[in-house]
Amino acid sequence: MNYKMYDEMMEQPDSLRKTFASEMSKMDSVSEAVSKADKIYLIGCGSSISTCYSVRDALRMSCDMSVEVFTGYEFYYNKKLINGENSVAIFTSQSGETADTLASLKRANEYGIQTVSISNEPDSSMIKEAKTPIITQCERETAILGTKTYVTQLACLYQILFKGSNYGKADELLDDLKHIPGIIEELLKTTEEDNKKLAEEFKDEDIFYCLGSGPNFGLSFKLAMTMLMEGAIKHACPLYSAEFRHGLIERAEKDVPIIFLHSGFESDEITDKAIEFSKNLELKSIVYNLEDYADINPLLSPLIFVVPLEWFVYYLAHFNGEDPGATRHIGKVRY
Repeated sequence: MNYKMYDEMMEQPDSLRKTFASEMSKMDSVSEAVSKADKIYLIGCGSSISTCYSVRDALRMSCDMSVEVFTGYEFYYNKKLINGENSVAIFTSQSGETADTLASLKRANEYGIQTVSISNEPDSSMIKEAKTPIITQCERETAILGTKTYVTQLACLYQILFKGSNYGKADELLDDLKHIPGIIEELLKTTEEDNKKLAEEFKDEDIFYCLGSGPNFGLSFKLAMTMLMEGAIKHACPLYSAEFRHGLIERAEKDVPIIFLHSGFESDEITDKAIEFSKNLELKSIVYNLEDYADINPLLSPLIFVVPLEWFVYYLAHFNGEDPGATRHIGKVRY
């Protein structure tokens, strides 16, 4: 049993190394522009918007940079854009052909905004349209979940935005970021078996709730939207941990599966309360703690948690007779 997703997971460390070696000078130039901009826009869809959510929340927890996240057409129809405004818009797309993101990129160019595209396809429309193209060096990715393109795209956003920020520990964070390829390499070896067993235990569940605080919400969004729903064909719902008590608490009862991502943020005080409540009601809680995987700046935790979660979803799909990298409708639907 060896799906295409397996090979692409294994390629994550080298994809990161190659991308940073190839694109660092361009990322540095964008960081310089970011440091002088009044506003930063991050635009994407699916896994790509999840990277935008993560880095936005990481920045909001650590500095005063003005960052807004939009899906493609939400940015396209935004009426607050100003001609010649001092802003940087970063567009994220694995394929570089996502129609709504591409339309927004063209709109930003019309307004004279500094545009940047992060994509894995060097000949794609978004790479050609952007004033500064950044190409993730992953070679072709075919599995729908987005593994190597996800981690490289997210790492590029962290590199660009934190280097251009006034975060007091930016140098330390960027130094930790350099070690991510090696950490992922090790996690690919050490987290497979535990998550394979976990997947077998949960293979008959129909819905998962996915909770995280700060930058972990972005990964919770990816976990629910593109990993569980698209990859494992399971219903799933992402939430900020603080939203547990606004709705989900009424659905919390014995045997309901909830996945928690916990990194020790100040805001994880609320995550702790949700975990304790779930424990008291005997929910089927799965808790991923950053301290179990890496000693690293917790703002980078999505780059760590994603590896055990990839194994969990990979085997969850397998135990249900699904190819975790295949699709049923994506590619057939046109708007």
